[in-house]
Amino acid sequence: MNGLAEVLPFPGSTPEDGTSAVLCGLGTFLPPRVVPNTVIAERLDTSDEWIRARTGIRQRHVVEAGMSTSDLAVEAGMLALKSADLDDVDALVLATTTPDRPCPATAPDVAYRIGLNRVAAFDVNAVCTGFLYALASAAGLIAAEVAEHVLVIGADTFSTIVDPDSRGTAAIFGDGAGAVVLRAGAAHELGALGPFDLGSDGQDADLIMVPAGGSRQRSTRRPAEPGAEFFTMAGKAVFRKAIYQMAGSAQSVLDKAGLRLRDIDRFVIHQANARILTGVADMLGQPAAKFVRNIDHVGNTAAASVPLALTSACASGELRAGQRVLLGAFGGGLTWGSTVLRWPDISVL
Repeated sequence: MNGLAEVLPFPGSTPEDGTSAVLCGLGTFLPPRVVPNTVIAERLDTSDEWIRARTGIRQRHVVEAGMSTSDLAVEAGMLALKSADLDDVDALVLATTTPDRPCPATAPDVAYRIGLNRVAAFDVNAVCTGFLYALASAAGLIAAEVAEHVLVIGADTFSTIVDPDSRGTAAIFGDGAGAVVLRAGAAHELGALGPFDLGSDGQDADLIMVPAGGSRQRSTRRPAEPGAEFFTMAGKAVFRKAIYQMAGSAQSVLDKAGLRLRDIDRFVIHQANARILTGVADMLGQPAAKFVRNIDHVGNTAAASVPLALTSACASGELRAGQRVLLGAFGGGLTWGSTVLRWPDISVL
């Protein structure tokens, strides 16, 4: 091993610790169509300045007619496998809130189209926390020796479920997919995932939801109310809870890892809103410069948000091998999650 790989990432970890999930591949895909704020502002009777001031977003990528979540996931997954120099894995976990169909899961179709032969494949829905939940699921498969390599994809096409005439959501969300490959390895290696902190609070499930389309609405045998097929979000309440829960989860996972806030070189958290990123930094008492940001050109991409931010920061050199990185997210459910790792020496294609 090289010198960097021999550095212990977490206090108390040893080379003899049990099998760990090690990040070894990274890939993303954004649909070609770019929608700047000016296009949305004209429709919503607002301005580019208003959108940027409230969200930090200046543009987002949006799927064309006929393009689905699986299309994005396949592209990101193939790039992640190429980055890891692999042709095959043992399992695929897809985090999404916008599956191609309510049934069956989208993951098996993605696996088939990538060329993965009869592997375990399943979807995870934790909305914007989905990628963290999927990472934890994949790490569990590796720890249990069910799989040696797992492809984890976060992909969403929120443009297909937001109301195009809603100022509260239409300007915020974009489409995209990000993927990582995890392999079985040792806790002392670069890229080894540390402990996870995951949580939920179903009491506030109605703060982020799509009211229609599920068994609750369908069982009434009545048509859905007009507009109930669209994604809804209680913006002010979600804003407060996102800051509180992501900051709390970050502190919790650091406690589990035996680390302090000052030990973290970069925070890569869900790109929900630029003001939320600033709020989390302030609550943790950390400089804003330690928080990776790419929301300005992709918007809120839900389950794809964290891997897209990782790729952007890795490509720009903001993330460097050996740095301690904290990943975090907050989403509908309500759900939240965090993990830590020491960034590997990895290529972005």
